[in-house]
Amino acid sequence: MTSAKSARRPHHWRRDLIELAALFTAVAVADAIANLIGHQPDGPYLLVASAMALTATAAFHTWWSRRHSHAPPPDTGAVAAARADLASAGGDEEVETVLWRMRTTVQDTPGTLAALCIALARHRIDILTLQTHPLAEGTVDEFLLRAPGALPAQQLTREIAAAGGTSTWIERADAHDLVDTPTRVLGLATRTALDAAELPLALRQLLGRCTIHSLPALSVTGRPTGESAPVEGALEDTVMRLRDPSGGVISVERPYLPFTPTEFARARALVELDARLGPRVPRSEDILTLPEGNEITVRRADQGDLDAAVAMHDRCSERTLGLRYHGPVRDADRYLDHLLSPRFGRTLAVQTASGRLVALGHLLWDGDETEVALVVEDDWQRRGIGSQLLERLVGLAVEAGCESVYAVTQAHNTGMVAAMRALSLPLDYQIEEGTLVITARLAPSPARPASEPADRTATGSSGQPPQPLPRPGRTGRPFRH
Repeated sequence: MTSAKSARRPHHWRRDLIELAALFTAVAVADAIANLIGHQPDGPYLLVASAMALTATAAFHTWWSRRHSHAPPPDTGAVAAARADLASAGGDEEVETVLWRMRTTVQDTPGTLAALCIALARHRIDILTLQTHPLAEGTVDEFLLRAPGALPAQQLTREIAAAGGTSTWIERADAHDLVDTPTRVLGLATRTALDAAELPLALRQLLGRCTIHSLPALSVTGRPTGESAPVEGALEDTVMRLRDPSGGVISVERPYLPFTPTEFARARALVELDARLGPRVPRSEDILTLPEGNEITVRRADQGDLDAAVAMHDRCSERTLGLRYHGPVRDADRYLDHLLSPRFGRTLAVQTASGRLVALGHLLWDGDETEVALVVEDDWQRRGIGSQLLERLVGLAVEAGCESVYAVTQAHNTGMVAAMRALSLPLDYQIEEGTLVITARLAPSPARPASEPADRTATGSSGQPPQPLPRPGRTGRPFRH
């Protein structure tokens, strides 16, 4: 390739004359040498030997230049020391390894990333993925590492600090983190596009361990709550606020790790996708046959089922509504609009062949301890509908990655207790001020991040409305309805 400057250079006829003269001189010299050697007895053999020698020399030069152009740079300084440490530690031995997610802040200067890589190489740590998050001052580097199982997180953090990393955060990872970021984001966008209830879960999986609150614009009594956010959202260190397309605000908090502008842009893109697609709920249906032969349909419900749900409440007895809502029966209808919103969880509805709604099952986001709640119309109780609903709600919780589900009821509510026991899952029972809390463990809790404060345990997404009907709860917080 020639540059534009050289392409515009003027062409001189004197240069052509010089090149032509050089060519004629070379031909004359070659002819003279050929005549001098060729007329001797061994002349032809000398010419052939000279040609072979020149060919061998050219081939050797080509091989040598290619070999050194692809050779790695020589070991110098810290690189040589890291390789020596690796060799002395027995680099060829197979050791048990674990996956870590690590994030650290470094100066935006040449060589800072190399220093981190050298520190990791000294301890036989393999870098599987690397993301960079540019900041106004410095850069946040996020790694997925495969490290020896015997290496403690505290020692790894100290090594990173010695290499120039600050504000280091580390936690255990699993095989799901091996998916590259573009693939994971596309998968989350697909889930969000199919189901509006997936947005809080998608944000949680995108941003890691965080607390997500869906703050409605109107309370259950219909009064404005005053919750709002700019159209473009707001980012304040460890808190981001995004305008909820359905009204209100989505607040995301991660006290132990500040959000980066890159993470904020990704979260805002998911919310914008949700806003463009509008309200949507998968319309899959399951047809079940009850023991007496009646057929019922189990499907997803949303706020379009509000009138049918209120009508079902009118047909329920005060005892049934009291067991479900644990408060004044006259206030039960006020919570239905919130419960049917996909922002706060998922709802399954049971309807008869005539289209009448006879039962509702709710899966409400409440961190890693997602709440399940059931209400079945009196005339349809004791037919296995509650067990069918609960089994499907637990399946939705498993798909969402929840670690446990809990039900809040009364000790004399034998139907709910029996349905929970029928799940065949490990159950924990707790009595709090006359209220029975049954927790079913779906998966073991992950290890706490090494740099996370002890009072910040596993967090997740939740949608908490105003609480006019408080109930005593574990850790001192009221339960959701």
